[in-house]
Amino acid sequence: MTALPLTELLTLLAAMVAAGLFGGIVAGLFGVGGGTVIVPVLFYAFEMLGVGGESNLHVAVGTSLLTIVATSWRSLGAHRSHGAVDEAVLKSWTPWVGFGGLVGAAIAGVASMEGLAIVYGVSLALIGLQLGLLPERFTLAKDVPTGWGRRVVGTGIGGLSAMMGIGGGSFGGLMMTLCGRPIHQAVATASGFGVAIGAAATLGFVAFGWDVPGRPPLSVGYVNIPAAVIMGVLTTAVAPLGARLAHRLDRKVLRRIFAIYLVGTALSVVIKAVLPV
Repeated sequence: MTALPLTELLTLLAAMVAAGLFGGIVAGLFGVGGGTVIVPVLFYAFEMLGVGGESNLHVAVGTSLLTIVATSWRSLGAHRSHGAVDEAVLKSWTPWVGFGGLVGAAIAGVASMEGLAIVYGVSLALIGLQLGLLPERFTLAKDVPTGWGRRVVGTGIGGLSAMMGIGGGSFGGLMMTLCGRPIHQAVATASGFGVAIGAAATLGFVAFGWDVPGRPPLSVGYVNIPAAVIMGVLTTAVAPLGARLAHRLDRKVLRRIFAIYLVGTALSVVIKAVLPV
C-alpha cells in the first residue's frame, strides 16, 4: 500500500470530517444512523482518489460499523437517562440482532462489490421511501414479535444493518413503530441494537477482510482505522445537536428532504459500483 500525496490525503481527511459531522446530525435528527451518510461519502472518497480498489465499498461499510459502536452507546445512555428505553425489549432482542450482525458480515465478506452495492442501494432506498411516504404513526401489529418471530426478525434486522453499515435505528426503530410502540421509545430502544450490531459485525468485517487485497491504506480487514476514529469522534460529538434540532424544525419537511437524499444516494452508489467509469 503506497502513501497518498499530501493534497489527496487532505482531501480524504476533509471528506471524513464532513461525513462525521453530517452523519452525527442526521443520526440525531432522524434516528436512522450516520451510516446512511458515512458509507457513501467514504466510498466515493476512496473511489475518486483512487485509493484501494474492489474492496472500497466493503471498507466503507466496515468502517461505518465501528463508528456505530461508540455513537450507539452514547445515544443509548442519553435515552436511558430520560427513561425512554424499553429494557425488556432491548435485553431479549439484542442477542438476535447481534447474531444477525455476524451473519450479515459473513455474507458481505463473500459478496462482490456489485452485489453488496445492490443490497445497500435497495435497502437505503426502502428506508428513504419509508421516511418520505409512511406516516409516523402507521402500525401493522399490536406489539413486537416474540418467540421465533423475534428470532427471525431480529436476525434480519442485524443482517441487513451489518451489510449496510448502519445501526439498529433504521430497521429496529421501524419494526417497533409498526408494532405500535411510540416513536420516541422505538428510537431510544433501537439505538441499543446498534451496539450489538456494530460490535459483532465489525469483528466479522475485520476477519473476512483480513488478507483481501485492494484495501485503502491503514485498513485492518475491511475497517479503515483513521476514518473510523475521525468519524466516530465527530458523529458522537454532534449527535446531540441533531437531537435538539429535531425538536425545533419541521420534521415532516426534513423527513421528505432526507428521503429524497437517501433514494438519490442509493441510486448513485449502485450505478457507481455496477457501472464504474
